[in-house]
Amino acid sequence: MKRREFILFPAKALGGAVLYSLVGELISADAEDRVKVPLRFFTEEEAKIIQAAAARIIPTDECGPGATEAGVVVYIDRQLASGYGTDKYRYTKGPWVEADETIFGYQGRSTPQDTYRAGIGLLGKDFTALSPEEQDRRLEKLERTRFFQMLRDHCVEGLMCDPMHKGNKNMVGWKLIGYPGPQLSYIAEMEAYPGKAYRVAPQSLSQILGHPVKPVEDETKPIL
Repeated sequence: MKRREFILFPAKALGGAVLYSLVGELISADAEDRVKVPLRFFTEEEAKIIQAAAARIIPTDECGPGATEAGVVVYIDRQLASGYGTDKYRYTKGPWVEADETIFGYQGRSTPQDTYRAGIGLLGKDFTALSPEEQDRRLEKLERTRFFQMLRDHCVEGLMCDPMHKGNKNMVGWKLIGYPGPQLSYIAEMEAYPGKAYRVAPQSLSQILGHPVKPVEDETKPIL
């Protein structure tokens, strides 16, 4: 049996409600300890490398929280462990022909899991020990690779997704851009705030519906 892998997050930074969704047990928001969040695909070492790379792509700065606070690495881990990560829903059979990716999309044989494992090798096991400037230079060398393009896209997704996908912790991404959540209609608000700025705390889909929502990556039955 494979040894269970974890990545550490500061409990106080994430808050009790977020940790409950990640760990499955109620933890006080005042907890001082770093909490182990179970990983589904990455090893602990791989997760630390991806977390460090994500922090350079979307850093924490004067504009607000970045990939680290949003828990982007957990979002990526969950996606890669799902059918998406193994290309379960992408046609990968032959015949193999040359095709324009800008028209037909990615035509290679590597799955997202394969792409990340190869990309982590390119970043190097010493990536987390490098200075931010050295990390940037190493990432710049990979900018034109499929791995970097996928990682960048996943960083944006993990920052801006609905929290049910285990990214966008505490909805930091939505707060950053002023997105109130996936509301069906804003007609009432438009009538109540004519010509005025509308500012409201964001709500996740689960909060809007009033019950938990199971993300597609947690589905056990095949999607037709």
